[in-house]
Amino acid sequence: MKSIDQVDINGKRVLIRVDFNVPLDENGNVTDDTRIKAHFPTINYCLDRNAKVVLMSHMGRPKGVRVDKLSLKPVADRLSKLMGRGITFTDDCIGEKVEAAVAAMNEGDIVLLENLRFHIGDEKNDGEFARALARLCDVYVDDAFAVSHRKAASNTAITEFVKVCAAGFLLKNEIDYFQKAMGNPERPLAAIIGGAKVSDKIGVLENLIEKVDRLVVGGGMAFTFLNALGYEIGNSLCEKEMLDKARTIMDKAKAKNVKLCLPVDCIVAEKASADAETKVCKVEEIPKDGIGLDIGPATITLFSDSLKDAKTIVWNGPMGMFEIDKFSKGTYAVASSVAASGALSIIGGGDTDSAVHRAGVSSRISYISTGGGAFLELLEGKTMPAVEALEKCGG
Repeated sequence: MKSIDQVDINGKRVLIRVDFNVPLDENGNVTDDTRIKAHFPTINYCLDRNAKVVLMSHMGRPKGVRVDKLSLKPVADRLSKLMGRGITFTDDCIGEKVEAAVAAMNEGDIVLLENLRFHIGDEKNDGEFARALARLCDVYVDDAFAVSHRKAASNTAITEFVKVCAAGFLLKNEIDYFQKAMGNPERPLAAIIGGAKVSDKIGVLENLIEKVDRLVVGGGMAFTFLNALGYEIGNSLCEKEMLDKARTIMDKAKAKNVKLCLPVDCIVAEKASADAETKVCKVEEIPKDGIGLDIGPATITLFSDSLKDAKTIVWNGPMGMFEIDKFSKGTYAVASSVAASGALSIIGGGDTDSAVHRAGVSSRISYISTGGGAFLELLEGKTMPAVEALEKCGG
């Protein structure tokens, strides 16, 4: 896979697949521009080389029809303000008018195309739609890691119709950091997996148990493991159909000498609410009407100790319902422990990203992934269709 700094883009039309799928408020204003800013290194690199920059992205799930509230026009406005320059916005992403707008570009101009998913051809990985996009460029650059696990015309089929393809800096960094963590990691390698359900991450757990030295399991999913060990867990989240899977993972950990850390205590309440009364309970003493909603102080110590001498840490998923303050202490404590470890630390997933920012330690995390689903699929050991397409491209 070539990266953008390995191909000639000087003065050329460069079509960049970005991820501008950002949150909007009810008035159509961008409420978080983190994803927009994440692409600035790639965009500015192109501008510095007098390229004509054409940006394309999806927004939401309009399923092939035009939905006004999912237009990328507000993104164009925010991008213009952030960059301090004019941005040309087209009201479609393919067709004669779009081709005319691109043909009229001068070197150093930026055009943002309308939502790709207003056409069903993108999600269908349709060749004709991809061919229409390819007519807009001399060089294709994929910088959208967050959608690299899905085949789409704008990240897969398009590479069949463009001679020169490359990865943008964001996509390249994502893959490079993941390879450092999982390809040939400095050990001990620790993985922290949280979140609600084992079923959402069973593939991740099965793959990680083959690679890591330590596996820390928290969040709602930990109660399925605890129940599989015979603990009564009250009304805590539990997937009964996943009990055998949990036992298999625990057996594999033992066989491979992987240290598996589960909660030994938790913060319990009768309801998941900000006004609920809470208490600390050992996992073997959770009351029948209690719900475990965060890891407890003894578990915080246990998890933190397991990370102290780790050289590489991968983390996905919170330790509890951290959106509610009284159930956030465990997640923030783990975030602080990861930051203090001095390890190469890579986190992925929106909740985990939010947690490290709220904990005030984001600057001490080695790399924060922009892709939730894509990050999980890499952790599962799956290949990324968009990355494979870049590798096969004629450039």
